[in-house]
Amino acid sequence: MAEKKFRSGFVAIIGRPNVGKSSIMNKLVGEKVAIVSNKPQTTRTKIMGVVNGEDWQIVFLDTPGLHKPRTKLGEYMMKQASEAREGVDAVLCVVDGQHIGPGDRAVMEDVARMNCPKFLAVNKVDVTTPEGLMPQLQQLATIGFDEIVAVSALRGDNMDKLKDLLSGAMPEGPKYFPDDMITDQPERLICAEIIREKALLNLREEIPHGVGVEMLAITKLSDKLTEIHANVYCERASHKSIIIGKQGAMLQRIGSQARYDIERLLDTKVLLKLWVKVREDWRNRTGDLRAQGYED
Repeated sequence: MAEKKFRSGFVAIIGRPNVGKSSIMNKLVGEKVAIVSNKPQTTRTKIMGVVNGEDWQIVFLDTPGLHKPRTKLGEYMMKQASEAREGVDAVLCVVDGQHIGPGDRAVMEDVARMNCPKFLAVNKVDVTTPEGLMPQLQQLATIGFDEIVAVSALRGDNMDKLKDLLSGAMPEGPKYFPDDMITDQPERLICAEIIREKALLNLREEIPHGVGVEMLAITKLSDKLTEIHANVYCERASHKSIIIGKQGAMLQRIGSQARYDIERLLDTKVLLKLWVKVREDWRNRTGDLRAQGYED
C-alpha cells in the first residue's frame, strides 16, 4: 500500500473590515493568535496561524480588512493584505452574512479571478435567519468560488467542513512548522496586540483607530514573574483623559484584562505598567509606526 503523501500550503484569509476573519482563524487554529473586537480594522498587520492534521499542515495568513487607506498606517495595512495574496496555495474569502454590500462583492469578484482554489465563508450565520441567508447564498454561487460554506466563528458551525475543504486543496509539500508552533508572531508583538485589544473593547467609538501600543520592555524577573512596560498612544489630549478614566479606573481595567491574557500566554505572573502618551497624527508618522512594529 502506497504511503499517504503529506500535504501543506499557505491560505490567505481576505475580506472587508469586521467580517470575522481573525475569529475564523482563531477557531481553525484552536488558539487565540489574532486579537478580535467589534471595531473595524482591528487587525493591522499580517498574522500567521498554523493548523496541523494527521497528514497535512495549513499556514493561514490573516490580513487587515480591505479598505481605502487614509493614513500611512492604512497604506501599510493594505500593503500587508496585498502581499499575503502572493504565492498562496488557496484563498479563504470571508463575508458577513448579515450584510453583503457592494464592497464585499468587489472583493469576492477580485478573489474569484485568482488562479488557485478559492473558498467563500459566509460568517455570522448564528445571527442571520435562513430566509435572509438562502437568497444571498444562491446569488453568491455565480461568482466563481470552488465552494461556499455558511459558518459561525462564534459557535463553530461548519468550521470542520471548512478545514476539510482547505486541507484537501493543499498540494503535496513539507511540514513548514513544528507541531507545537501555532504562530510566527514574536511574544512582544502578541503582548502589544493584547493590550490594544482590551483598549478596543473598553473605549468609545471615536478613539480605537487612534490607539496604538509601543512595547518598551519585557523583563523576566524570575521563572514565575515578568515585568512589562508599554506606552499606549492616542492622538488627542481629550482621548488621553478618557483612556486613563476617572482616578485611573479605565486604564486599570484595560491593564487588568490585558494582564490576565498575557499571563496565560507567557505562563508566568505579570507586572504590567502602562503609560498613555499623546502623539498627534501618529498614524502618519514613520517613526511612531516603526516603534509599534508596523514598518517593514
